[in-house]
Amino acid sequence: MEVYVFEIIGTALLILLGNGIVANAVLKDTKGGDAGWVGITIGWGVAVFVGVFVAADVSGAHLNPAVTLGFATAGKFDWSLVPGYIIAQFIGAMLGTTFVWLTYKKQYDATDDQGAILASFANTPAIKSPFWNFITEFIATFAFVLAIFYIAGGSLSDEPISLGSLDALPVALLVLGIGISLGGPTGYAINPARDLGPRIMHALLPIKGKGSSAWWYAWIPVFGPITGGIAAALVYLYIGL
Repeated sequence: MEVYVFEIIGTALLILLGNGIVANAVLKDTKGGDAGWVGITIGWGVAVFVGVFVAADVSGAHLNPAVTLGFATAGKFDWSLVPGYIIAQFIGAMLGTTFVWLTYKKQYDATDDQGAILASFANTPAIKSPFWNFITEFIATFAFVLAIFYIAGGSLSDEPISLGSLDALPVALLVLGIGISLGGPTGYAINPARDLGPRIMHALLPIKGKGSSAWWYAWIPVFGPITGGIAAALVYLYIGL
């Protein structure tokens, strides 16, 4: 059970700090309203660093179903552990975003912009185009997971690939780079738990005037990253032999 507990803790920290910077940047009456896109991407990079560093030596710090499924597809992670890891990641994401809501409760109460409220939980695209939004998430997650294979070891062996705590900084820089380079069209979910878990909490929490949870878009940050992560694993297997 310890590995699942640390996936919960690591993912909760990831979302607490990641969605926390978004809330600070977009909600009304915060002290971080001028953070902008660069501030958000830096904040998410730090969030990844903290989450990975805390969980890495116990659970391998997947913190993302796309990573878990990618590792399992590559034969570097036991399929029997996959359901438990994914459930733990969703629990962590839902807890983390709930802590953001509690931290910024008065700012949520003061914010009338429904889009800003949703943005601090989950993503919507800059331009609504489901096919191209899917492609964006696929490509961003493909790049993310393929790079993680090499950060985590980059060689085929009998041992499962996992991230150690020393890999926290390069993974954080990887997420920072993806956010700055590829994040503009969709907000770079690259993680089904990161988007769907908080979107569920957006629907459930008693947030005044929150508006729609944009369920029409919810499938893209789930299936785009999953397919991108599996594709990265297949490419890794092909070129890594």
